[in-house]
Amino acid sequence: MLLSALISALNGALTKILADDMSALEIVFFRNMIGIFLILYALRHTPPKLSGGSFHLLLTRGLFGFLAMILFFYTITTIPLGEAITLNKTSPFFVTILAFYLLDEKLSPMTLLALLIGFLGVILIVKPFGMSLSYEHILGVFGGFFAAAAYTTIKRIKDIYDSRVIVLSFVGVGTILPSLLFLAAPYITAPESIAFLFPEFIMPSSFKLWALIAFMALISTLSQWLLTKAYSAKKLSVVGVISYTNIPFAIGFGFLLGDAFPDNLTFLGIALIIFGGILVGRKKS
Repeated sequence: MLLSALISALNGALTKILADDMSALEIVFFRNMIGIFLILYALRHTPPKLSGGSFHLLLTRGLFGFLAMILFFYTITTIPLGEAITLNKTSPFFVTILAFYLLDEKLSPMTLLALLIGFLGVILIVKPFGMSLSYEHILGVFGGFFAAAAYTTIKRIKDIYDSRVIVLSFVGVGTILPSLLFLAAPYITAPESIAFLFPEFIMPSSFKLWALIAFMALISTLSQWLLTKAYSAKKLSVVGVISYTNIPFAIGFGFLLGDAFPDNLTFLGIALIIFGGILVGRKKS
């Protein structure tokens, strides 16, 4: 999960860069399309051993993953990166709730306290005190919910599907659905609220864009595989808290790209995130 969080932060920075020349749906499409070839190569090299059996859940995981990704990428292109990541980090809370109701995972007071501490750390890092609750912010929260739904579905199918097959469902649906939306776009006059789902398809023309897209697809697919393995191996609430670490990773990448150096409140937030993770880890042991 730590490696996945690191790569996820880098992926967010690349998305912000690509957004200057591409729509969010195009970024999702190319990122997933290249990911399909990477996963198919891995499956050909080492065939999966698990037989499967709940194809509808596999497709559901792919659908939830696509919705989470398009909403997250769209918020990255429309609001500051820190705010977009903060809203996406509501997913561990949704994961905990879904795991409690759907998977019968026990929630101790210590786990709930750790989640609150982790969320407080996120607030101190990103400082969204002046954040206005716009339509884009609401979409960001929905992105966190769909991400949580996708992670919970992983828990349901981890014992019947190879982790690479689960990732393949994600990148597959994330390629097919954007293709259908691109084909429908010329014939649909969408309201402004959902216009981001029906953009004009523009083929990237520069080597720089293709290089960034290929690199993003490579590291994103790796991140998805690592994330799938993490959510298959541990309690969802535990992994959810650890996933907060992509915030300090994102701060590091932001600093390299020219962001201001973190202040004392930011470092306090990082400490709270780590402390929350330790609390959950001790309770689990």
